[in-house]
Amino acid sequence: MTAANWLFIDAGNTRIKWGVKGGGAWLAFGAGPKDDVAALAGAWAAWIGPGTQAAGCNVAGEGVGAELASALTAQRVSLRWLAAVESAAGVTNGYDRPRQLGADRWAALVGAWTACGAACLVVNAGTALTVDALDDGGRFLGGLIAPGVRTMLASLARDTAGLTDAPGRHAAFPTCTADAMTTGALDAAAGAVERARARLESRCGHAVPIVLSGGGGPALHPLLTGDVRSREHLVLEGVNRLATEGTAS
Repeated sequence: MTAANWLFIDAGNTRIKWGVKGGGAWLAFGAGPKDDVAALAGAWAAWIGPGTQAAGCNVAGEGVGAELASALTAQRVSLRWLAAVESAAGVTNGYDRPRQLGADRWAALVGAWTACGAACLVVNAGTALTVDALDDGGRFLGGLIAPGVRTMLASLARDTAGLTDAPGRHAAFPTCTADAMTTGALDAAAGAVERARARLESRCGHAVPIVLSGGGGPALHPLLTGDVRSREHLVLEGVNRLATEGTAS
């Protein structure tokens, strides 16, 4: 198979997501646990080779980043890690210290702006829940970080006697402990998102969509109101835009 022009990587707290793109189209996506880089490298090997360019964002730590870079070097591909900057791809970084913004949040903001081109609330529901606001001029106004749903449940199971992280379901009025915990965590996450959207809509003076991504997105989506746009590969879309701006992608 002809090597893809680009490999994009999103190294997160729990999983590493990747996508390959060539000829202007996405060719493949994949994901795996961050502690099994060898399996990931085997999965993308069919799509890359000499001449492939690679870029990514990494919040999984320096050790994981070094493993990924080494795996790609073995396949004769160099990897460039992206970081937040003051402005790029139409987005202005409003963080007090712009370069301290997480690379994954920055990529998600760029991906959302590329998709929407207007004010929106950018939500990534993973190990952490991040909720970031973009105004109509593409300025990142700020955002919040909270525990993700699974992190909340794990914390309850670890720190509270008599509770476990047994699977539960969301219910209007839970009648068992597992459902009560799951409902509480999901409602807490949804409430944080809705409050943030209300603040952004007050600031902008009009309704704004939620751009939702992350492994916890499908469970959270039904609990959110209004215009909710799921984009499974939002961070990778942003990495693509940041890495290839001004070049063929």
